[in-house]
Order: sequence, then C-alpha cells, then structure tokens
Amino acid sequence: QVYLMESGGGLVQSGGSLRLSCAASGLNFKIFPINWYRQLPGKEREMVAQITSSGLTNYTDSVRGRFTISRDNVRNTAYLQMNSLNPDDTAVYYCNVNYKQRGYWGRGTQVTVSS
Repeated sequence: QVYLMESGGGLVQSGGSLRLSCAASGLNFKIFPINWYRQLPGKEREMVAQITSSGLTNYTDSVRGRFTISRDNVRNTAYLQMNSLNPDDTAVYYCNVNYKQRGYWGRGTQVTVSS
C-alpha cells in the first residue's frame, strides 16, 4: 500500500518561507515523478510543481522563481521550499504520485500566509 504524508505547513507572514515535506512508503520511490498540488479555498486543486525521477523540475507560472521542489531518494521524501510567500499562496498543499495507473495523495498540510 502506498502512503504519502505531508508535513511542514503552518502560519507565516507575507514574505516568509516554509519547507514542506512529503514522506512516501510502499513504492520504489526513486523511479516515480512526484507532484505537489495545492487547493485554494473554493477552487480546484492545481499542480504547483513536479520533479521527475531524474530530477527535472517544472513549476506553475505563479510560483516559478519562488518555490523549489527537490527529492531525497534515500529518505523517500520530497520537499517543497517556498520563499517569498504571499496571501495568494494560502492553501492546502498535497503531494501526489501516480503508481500503477492510480493516483495517490496525502492528507495535505495547511499553509496560511497572513498579510
């Protein structure tokens, strides 16, 4: 069974930083792309960042240059470093992996940015 668990969310002032973690188990972590999504209040879940098995990264335009996705294949953990946060980044953040044609999600971690 695949499990993902996010951590590291919290309340931060505008301009601040947070580092989210996504701990994975139940799969050969190093061979799968990992995605970070977020769901803003009243909106659809959107992909924020992706990292491939080889370390290639991609970001949605609104976070490019402020967020950095990375992975540690020894610890089976992915990270999302978030800098220069603003209130528009307030959301529940989820990590995601597609494994055997099924999407797996963690329970999410709340990020709240105050102005």
